Amino acid sequence: MARKKSIHYVNNAQFSSAVVDYVTIVEQSRKDGTEIPKVPDYIAQCFLRIAEGLSHKSNFIRYTYREEMVMDAVENCLKAIGNYNLEAATRTGKPNAFAYFTQITWYAFLRRITKEKKQQEIKLKYLTKSGVENFIDVDMSQGDVGQQVATHFVDTLRDRIERVRSTDSEIKELVKEEKKRKRTKVADSDLSEFMA
Repeated sequence: MARKKSIHYVNNAQFSSAVVDYVTIVEQSRKDGTEIPKVPDYIAQCFLRIAEGLSHKSNFIRYTYREEMVMDAVENCLKAIGNYNLEAATRTGKPNAFAYFTQITWYAFLRRITKEKKQQEIKLKYLTKSGVENFIDVDMSQGDVGQQVATHFVDTLRDRIERVRSTDSEIKELVKEEKKRKRTKVADSDLSEFMA
């Protein structure tokens, strides 16, 4: 029985030739001073497939804002297509647009994750520093018990936020120390006894 061919979501050879053709047209229109043509549908669909495929990688699949990451990546690819270097050297000597735009997509994802983490930090600061307990609707028919429950809930929430923050900072410190240790790693053995 014949082995099945692996199915790629983007054919690199076709995609690269389409990008080269488009970039050539763009460069010519820039020289002529004419209007730059729109990106062909095939190239735009490939951008979307690249971003969608990369977003299903284990690094990015669990983020709730994965769709925003994909759209940011497509936008960045559309902006960067004019900067594609036709003379860029590759191992095969052929253009590799897939690798170029996958790298752009990767960094677009990282920028979106950074933005979302900053927004999350702002939300957490607001929750911890604002008088959240004043905004909780307490059933007055229960009397003081409802207020105690609301106060306990807010205190628990603030405690959890603080624990997550401290754990995050400890992990960051460990990562920094590990990187520093790897950089300053010295040879394990002394070869002087063998050099005599």
